Amino acid sequence: MPSISRREFLQVLAAASAAGIALDARDVLAAPDAADRFYDLPRFGNVHLLHFTDCHAQLLPVWFREPNVNLGVGAAAGRPPHLVGDKLLKAYGIRPGTREAHAFTYLDFEQAARIYGRIGGFAHLATLVKRLRAQRPGALLLDGGDTWQGSATALWTKGQDMVDACKLLGVDMMTSHWEYTLGHERVKQLVDGDLKGRIDFLAQNVRTADFDDPVFAPYALREMNGVKVAVIGQAFPYTPIANPRWMMPEWSFGIRDEDMQKTVNDARAKGAQAVVVLSHNGMDVDLKMASRVTGIDAILGGHTHDGVPQPVIVKNASGKTLVTNAGSNGKFLGVLDFEVKNGKVDGFRYKLLPVFANLLPADAEMAAHIEKIRAPYADKLREPLAVSEGLLYRRGNFNGSWDQLILDALIEVKGADIAFSPGFRWGTSILPGETITFEHLMDQTAISYPASTLNSLTGAQIKSVLEDVGDNLFNPDPYYQQGGDMVRIGGMSYTCDPNAKMGSRIRDMRLDGKPIEADKTYKVAGWAAVGEGVTGEPVWDVVAHWLRDRKTVTPRRLNMPKLVGMEGNPGMA
Repeated sequence: MPSISRREFLQVLAAASAAGIALDARDVLAAPDAADRFYDLPRFGNVHLLHFTDCHAQLLPVWFREPNVNLGVGAAAGRPPHLVGDKLLKAYGIRPGTREAHAFTYLDFEQAARIYGRIGGFAHLATLVKRLRAQRPGALLLDGGDTWQGSATALWTKGQDMVDACKLLGVDMMTSHWEYTLGHERVKQLVDGDLKGRIDFLAQNVRTADFDDPVFAPYALREMNGVKVAVIGQAFPYTPIANPRWMMPEWSFGIRDEDMQKTVNDARAKGAQAVVVLSHNGMDVDLKMASRVTGIDAILGGHTHDGVPQPVIVKNASGKTLVTNAGSNGKFLGVLDFEVKNGKVDGFRYKLLPVFANLLPADAEMAAHIEKIRAPYADKLREPLAVSEGLLYRRGNFNGSWDQLILDALIEVKGADIAFSPGFRWGTSILPGETITFEHLMDQTAISYPASTLNSLTGAQIKSVLEDVGDNLFNPDPYYQQGGDMVRIGGMSYTCDPNAKMGSRIRDMRLDGKPIEADKTYKVAGWAAVGEGVTGEPVWDVVAHWLRDRKTVTPRRLNMPKLVGMEGNPGMA
């Protein structure tokens, strides 16, 4: 661990003070015992589960800003995971200005990032996993999915880089979502080949479209310290809606509560004393499922990228279920310890550990492996495109500065009136003054259907698109929330009422101050269309060309909707 000089220490404290961050010396200095203190997690019980999710193929440490808008509607308003900033800190008793405050919130992000350093990275994660496994005999490492997508190398190797890294990391079981956008043939090739005998690919809710037969194993049984444990996989239920159906035409998905109950019952009948669901539902869906399906001790969740410090305990007809969500981009590792006595869970301990790269030394074997994976692509990844004068980030219900940059590029290059960019939650951040490399751009755009488009849409069609996506995000019944965040919009202003009924959430759409007319046609640029046969220049080429022409990118002015009825919502700063 590199030391810090007195002068550097004073500079850091001055920067923190200017940002309004209260820091103590030991926290800033990263003293030699800082990692031991921060990651000191005594073993509890006899069943041990380690969980990460939604790493989106980020093998190296990254910056990742948490959202300042994560709205809950209906019964979800003001409940985890829909808490941001100081509201989240207060709810979980986290002291402002600490490492944990930086990991879990957007607060003072730029200054805190420079102080506490990058987060995640598989080499640093590997060190933490080995440390915890040494303390917890038989611990299982569970991967919640969205692992084989999200970076240039994952796209170019068709997920092979991540499969190899996860095998080296020691993943025992995984479930899935974006994995399917490699195509069903590639998924089966990896599951039946590379993963066979190494990593269980679990998905109780993926069936054949013709005869409703299971495509993958629904669950796996393991004995740990004399206790039989069942892990059930739950893939993202709406994969063929949120992503291209033509990429997995022979498979059906869905939430499948009744099948989940049958699977739980079957695992219990085969002797499971602890039953855990490894889920990619999204946390609101997990909370509802926990209230309806009995016999699940915990749901280790993903998809919505929510870093939730403590489980939500949900009561149901025969007991209670812990519901967790472990963030994204390799930022966190969840640690769940159960004490199982007399055939049932008798107690638990849970900790969601941020993976700070400057506290955890890189595992030498994993670091060498990552370097080998990246070597053939190094020159392309490092290509400088432009310097960003402002903070670039994506996460948030309505827009982010990375999304705004993509929108601005699409409008200018395509000659559009309006631009749409999908409400993806993945994508790393860039601090002011950093050079945007081609790799950074691919962190925002690396998908297997990247075609950029320019279409003519009427005002009525534009409203229909926004209403449809708005209902995916804000339907009060989480079982009808079928996508990511709100589509990002450039060039057009609008008002949104998340609490309104479907078809009535969007109003006052304007272009250059003039109302959008229902029967008038507008030129709309976009990318990531899910229809088969869509062609166009890959979006990364469009944006890269735009960036190269500029050399320097000024801070982006976010195009945000006017929100109605959200006053006082703790999911909005």
